[in-house]
Amino acid sequence: EPDVTIVSGLKDMVVTEGDDVTFRCQVSHENARDVEWKLQDVALQNNEMNEISVEKGKIHTLTLRKVTEQDIGTVTFRVGPHTSTA
Repeated sequence: EPDVTIVSGLKDMVVTEGDDVTFRCQVSHENARDVEWKLQDVALQNNEMNEISVEKGKIHTLTLRKVTEQDIGTVTFRVGPHTSTA
């Protein structure tokens, strides 16, 4: 299986409380396995507050809905041994 790497990493974002924010990370291969999103070292699941999806096979996105002050912190995207943070 090819080693999936991060082609385009996360960008820092400034958001107003109550707004949604989307983070994007592009990887080198489609159908990447072993992918994980974290906020402040807590693994995120796809639910009503966090929308995790893949666009065009390689662009992994995380949308945090209606952010609050508790959402301030580091967002981490990991694929295999590679990580990107914002």
